[in-house]
Amino acid sequence: MWSKTYSTRVSGVQAEKVWNLWADVNQWHTWQSDIEYAKLDGAFKVGNTFRLKPKSGPGVSIEIINAEPGRQFTDLTRFPGARMFGCHEFIAHGDELEIRTTMSIEGVLSFVWKKIVAENVAKGMAEQTEALIEKARSA
Repeated sequence: MWSKTYSTRVSGVQAEKVWNLWADVNQWHTWQSDIEYAKLDGAFKVGNTFRLKPKSGPGVSIEIINAEPGRQFTDLTRFPGARMFGCHEFIAHGDELEIRTTMSIEGVLSFVWKKIVAENVAKGMAEQTEALIEKARSA
């Protein structure tokens, strides 16, 4: 298994605002510059799936496999021979909020999908997190 984590702590950002931005999948394109669209029909809850189309590649179907409102969620993207997980956490440290994202990939063909998809996703985690923070501050 391969994994990569990005984490940062910020002041003046509430976990509830961050959660609301993550849960509003259909608006991700307004603060994530690397996607054309994300489309979720229904609620942001375990078992539901959404379609995400990055600007640099084909669309993928992503399943929400864990969701604890205001705390964290994990999504799963299935590829032939591999599974990629995105774990997104919000951890309070006094008046600071830690926002942590971990991407991981496993499976017999994970080495292929790591090169094709996962490494590029991981490279964008810092920029994506900063955009999320900026959007939460202005919300």
